[in-house]
Amino acid sequence: MKSLLTSLLFILISTFVFSQEKNIFDIARKGTLLEIETIYKENPTIVNTVDERKSSPLILACYRSNAPVALFLADKVADLNYNSGMGSALMAAVMSGNVQIVEKLIAVKSDLNQFDSQGKTALIYAVFFNKNDIAKLLIQAGANKNQKDSDGKTALDFANFNKNTELIILLDQ
Repeated sequence: MKSLLTSLLFILISTFVFSQEKNIFDIARKGTLLEIETIYKENPTIVNTVDERKSSPLILACYRSNAPVALFLADKVADLNYNSGMGSALMAAVMSGNVQIVEKLIAVKSDLNQFDSQGKTALIYAVFFNKNDIAKLLIQAGANKNQKDSDGKTALDFANFNKNTELIILLDQ
């Protein structure tokens, strides 16, 4: 009887553990480097899938500032510049404010001037959210300071709106 109860308990626990297994999108959001390496080893193409919102694992890792996973994925994905319509991995990294991820995406040649459905670029988002250090990195890497969004506004327009003197000087050069 005790053996039967132990077996049943083991089956219940096993079922619960396996039903709680993380998928690629969960790992991208809050998983570990070991988890992403393991799932990648099992199926390397899984890093190129998108969820129901058209977000890639790289975009999710960048948006959630999951640096170990984002840095890993930046070297593995087929399309570093995949754009969900809501933006790219670089834009997501800018929004999260993670300098380390932004530096990595610049280093692996992410498209600095790609825009989202509103015409906003990574630089425009950096300026809009007053992320001065990231804006400087993007400009030094060659981001177009004069690119306009769908409302006809440039990064300088947003710096002026925010009264961000440091960025106004940087963008007005």
